[in-house]
Amino acid sequence: MFVLTLIFSAIIGLLLALFPHLLWFICWLIGKCFHYSLPYAPFGWTAVALVLCVWMLMGYGYWVGRWQTETNRVTVTSSTLPSTFDGYSIVHISDFHLSTFDGHPEHVQRLVDTINALQPDLICFTGDLVSIATEEARPYTDILKQLQAKDGVVSILGNHDFLIYNRSFADAAQQKEEVERLAAYQRDELHWTLLRNEHKVIRRGTDSLTILGVDNIHGNEQGFSTIDYGNLSQAMTGTGGYRILLTHDPSHWEAEVLHHTDIPLTLSGHTHSAQIRLFGWNPASWMFCQSWGKYTVDGQTIYVNAGLGCTLPVRLNCPSEITLITLQK
Repeated sequence: MFVLTLIFSAIIGLLLALFPHLLWFICWLIGKCFHYSLPYAPFGWTAVALVLCVWMLMGYGYWVGRWQTETNRVTVTSSTLPSTFDGYSIVHISDFHLSTFDGHPEHVQRLVDTINALQPDLICFTGDLVSIATEEARPYTDILKQLQAKDGVVSILGNHDFLIYNRSFADAAQQKEEVERLAAYQRDELHWTLLRNEHKVIRRGTDSLTILGVDNIHGNEQGFSTIDYGNLSQAMTGTGGYRILLTHDPSHWEAEVLHHTDIPLTLSGHTHSAQIRLFGWNPASWMFCQSWGKYTVDGQTIYVNAGLGCTLPVRLNCPSEITLITLQK
């Protein structure tokens, strides 16, 4: 991960250094036409300053930023919520990408302790436990098993969990077998309720709340192309009342949920809020209509979590996120 950060920093630094040089060259050509010699030094020092700034920011994001965490508290109100679930609390987490924490199990422990301290009724994990391989999760099994909620942990598979970025498989059958091994790991070793185009019903007396979970679904009009293995209709079969959908990619919301169903609450991740925020803005909003936080349209709500881990191991003003959602009638 450190080598990846160095390579990325070098590439970005060199690209930025090109701009002052390009500007100097254009000005130098213009100056030649008027017999004026433009000094190079200001442009050269500007290039050096840009490279140093990038390296400093990347260093901060790697050594400090990626370990920062924030807990965001959100209230979701609905008239269709059964009275017995008024005040029901859900911790929403996403995108562990456990390779982020290589050699630093204490950071995973800190996240788990923070989540448990919230004493939620339910924990919902919206996918991407790993980045490349199931083995990334093994060092953290005992820590992840400590996650506690009254109604347990419910999870789904994200695009990375289908191991589509792992080039070591001999064929599609071997890849599928490894995905099933990751699914079994969540169910049998972590004792999470993994929903693969399925649903889980939580009951309080005669009232119920249904958690729908789908495999990764990509809405083609947004983001970047990944995979479409989910089946929302299958997950919804036989369900009614107040439902919460777990779907990894938020582009799925506009593609198949909003105005197509009466599902009042959807939880997603995937975008990481681009792992960068500038004055509240994040670059993921270029690609996703719902890139981070809470969005409500015509009584339907989606919350997009910024994730716990990283793909590129750098976060700049974008802490990893634990979301505490309280349902209100």
